[in-house]
Amino acid sequence: MDVGELLNYQPDRGAKRLRDDDDDDDDDHRSKKVGRELARCLERDDGEDSSGDRKRILEKLMDDDEDADDQEGEPVDESSVKKMILTFEKRSYKNQELRIKFPDTPGRFMETELDLNDIIQEMHVIATMPDLYHLLVELNAVHSLLGLLSHDNTDIAIAVVDLLQELTDIDTLHESEEGAEVLIDSLLEGQVVALLVQNMERLDEQVKEEADGVYNTLAIIENMAEFRPGLCTEAAQQGLMQWLLKRIKAKIPFDANKLYCSEILAILLQNNDSTRELLGELDGIDVLLQQLSVFKRHNPATAEEQEMMENLFDALCSCLMLAANRDRFLRGEGLQLMNLMLREKKMSRTSALKVLDHGMIGPEGSDNCHKFVDILGLRTIFPLFMKTPKKMKKAGRVDKEHEEHVCSIIASCLRNLKAQQRTRLLSKFTENDCEKVDRLMELHFKYLEAVQLADKRIEGEKHLQQRVHQILNLRGGSVKVVRHIMREYAENIGDGKSEEFKESEQKRIMDLLENF
Repeated sequence: MDVGELLNYQPDRGAKRLRDDDDDDDDDHRSKKVGRELARCLERDDGEDSSGDRKRILEKLMDDDEDADDQEGEPVDESSVKKMILTFEKRSYKNQELRIKFPDTPGRFMETELDLNDIIQEMHVIATMPDLYHLLVELNAVHSLLGLLSHDNTDIAIAVVDLLQELTDIDTLHESEEGAEVLIDSLLEGQVVALLVQNMERLDEQVKEEADGVYNTLAIIENMAEFRPGLCTEAAQQGLMQWLLKRIKAKIPFDANKLYCSEILAILLQNNDSTRELLGELDGIDVLLQQLSVFKRHNPATAEEQEMMENLFDALCSCLMLAANRDRFLRGEGLQLMNLMLREKKMSRTSALKVLDHGMIGPEGSDNCHKFVDILGLRTIFPLFMKTPKKMKKAGRVDKEHEEHVCSIIASCLRNLKAQQRTRLLSKFTENDCEKVDRLMELHFKYLEAVQLADKRIEGEKHLQQRVHQILNLRGGSVKVVRHIMREYAENIGDGKSEEFKESEQKRIMDLLENF
């Protein structure tokens, strides 16, 4: 057996959390990858003890299956977790010590590297016990894990990323709010986002394992942002925003990581003026416009690429909520790009309307309104005002959104335009025997009728509610009793086809009770 076969041997460790598109063959842990890395080092190592090192590693790997079988039967409790963390600390320290002592002799530290990787894989079981997360903090394991993100062997760093991704899984965090708070506080105190970004910068996404590492890193950030939205500002300032923009504009084929980057970017910008300002300072508006320009004359090739396009449009709309970014949008010729998208009649047209609405609304949109008239935008917007495209009508809800954005754009122009541009706008309403005024009144009565129907429905619901209260009073009943019965019903409802159905049905009933 040569060194490559020796170190490629991998005992079965069970399945770990994977990306949706991973194959079943990827259930192996990263010991195999660590082995390959060390194999390359060994082939360069001509020391006298190399054959002895290989023999020891082979014996260790052959024993791993038996060790794994023994550990499967052990119960997971506070004592076993403490023991696991202590073992991790010892192996981490031993590996660090030997790497410093023998930096040019991989054979001296390769065994400790495999040991370290193994214990990191074993620590995945802690993710099933979020109420014990405080032990990771109290025993300083979080600090040690963060330190390993900069380990010389990127496979060890990726193994840590996989572990952190499972520990921060949003469903797991909600199982124990107290344990989750302690873990997230410790991670943020250790500048976790800055360390994750530094690690991603050195990963080669052409290698599948390292691409997976980037994906799982983004999952960690998404989990933490969902659990604690306030950290988005801090995360963006620790280099994440800059890395995301760099990754999005990288000239490499579209993949799952680029889609995920667009999603994380949209999350960071949501309801956050600090991150919007930072993106503008980093020339992010130009990056977004450059990436979206691809869809000016071409539709996305896949559903995933379409989702990325929508994420980038959402990010751009969020940015335009900040006045300073509207100036950058104007200088970057964003209006011209959106106007071209409206004319080309591709998938991007609906989102381009939304962007124009965000860029022109309010007094801060005055300059954009004047520029929109100058680039002959009225010739583009009024045909959309006069007739909703057939594709929009088939989409139902999108039909209403289309009409809303078009009317909002025209209303912003009426509010902001002055002098010659305002005259040009008003003259549009007099063309062809005032047909645009007729269309305006048509839309007015259409939505007035919808409002009146909604009001009648609300009145009907109020009448029913009053009738129930009247009968309860006549029979000596109480609303409190009805609410108590319904809460008890909600608590004992079956899960149906899935746990999600149970939770959604319980929420629906509780929402009805609040309005009863």
